[in-house]
Amino acid sequence: MFGKRVKLFELFGFEVRLDASWLIIALLVTWSLAAGVFPYLYPGLARDTYWTMGVIGALGLFISIIAHEFSHSLVARRYGMHIKGITLFVFGGVAEMGDEPPTARAEFMMAIVGPLSSIAIGAVFYLIYLYGESIGWSTPVNAVIFYIAYINGILAAFNLLPAFPLDGGRVLRSILWGFKGNLRWATRVSAATGSAFALALMFLGVLQFIGGNIIGGAWMFLIGMFLRNAAQMSYQQLLVRKALEGEPVRRFMIAAPVTVPGSITVEQLVEDYIFRYQHRMYPVLDGEELLGCVTTRQVKDIPREAWGRQTVREAVIPCSPGNSVPPNLDAIQALAKMQQNGISRMLVVENGRLAGLITLKDLLNFFSLKVELEERD
Repeated sequence: MFGKRVKLFELFGFEVRLDASWLIIALLVTWSLAAGVFPYLYPGLARDTYWTMGVIGALGLFISIIAHEFSHSLVARRYGMHIKGITLFVFGGVAEMGDEPPTARAEFMMAIVGPLSSIAIGAVFYLIYLYGESIGWSTPVNAVIFYIAYINGILAAFNLLPAFPLDGGRVLRSILWGFKGNLRWATRVSAATGSAFALALMFLGVLQFIGGNIIGGAWMFLIGMFLRNAAQMSYQQLLVRKALEGEPVRRFMIAAPVTVPGSITVEQLVEDYIFRYQHRMYPVLDGEELLGCVTTRQVKDIPREAWGRQTVREAVIPCSPGNSVPPNLDAIQALAKMQQNGISRMLVVENGRLAGLITLKDLLNFFSLKVELEERD
């Protein structure tokens, strides 16, 4: 979902990150407020004033989204769920959960608190706006305060829509889950509801675009497309998690993988191993001793003219938590490591010795077979 992310700060133990795509929405919100909304609603102010109001209004939206996601994170922690962090991206923000909620009640409480927090923030700012109106605060100040109250109301209303994985969709899933006691079924139904809502939003976006509202229609279509993909992805992630959860890495590992001696040259590695076996990562051994691994990425970084004289030992990457796992680790954790580090093969290491190799392909093949066999359920 995310591209390049930058850490902004850490609060209450949660890391807040900014995806590069957030800059798009920040600029669009600032521009639309400064050049469109505020001049239309409050004519006669100076141009610099409008831009100041636009920047502060966008900052208010930024803080409101963070507060919304923090409320999710704090309740999730209360119920023992691990939150990897909070990321702001082009379509808003998301609290990244490391696993599914333990119970339907936990999911309901975690989901509903987000819209409730937005309603509370909106109500507080609306009361401040009324107070400012009564004592004669300046128009720019009151306009921005009213916008923050209004946008929090919109955030609450939008997130309450029963479109998974929006908060309303998670509330729906928790109710279905509690009613039938089947998380997979509840996820499938709520994800289908979310997909249907997303398709409707995309259709309305097309109508808006045809009707002349080009920017609004394009945004509706893009949001609908994002929601549809997110709903489908959420269901697939649940299936993967349920298929691999509780299964040790040992069950999936290749016990006798192709290994490379550290004494050969990089040129021999390319000709005799990479071109022959067509893998992107190989364990490197010195006799029985595991030195680490070598990847095609490391080979690319070595000048072509040095391939004939540089040995694999000089290019080896030592074993680390980023490229190796123990054989008793839960397979779903190994999959998470692969996704986090952008790799498809990991060393399986036991007591400092190579026990095997685990690949993304093998994990996904197992998942595919298990889902096919259990499809009737």
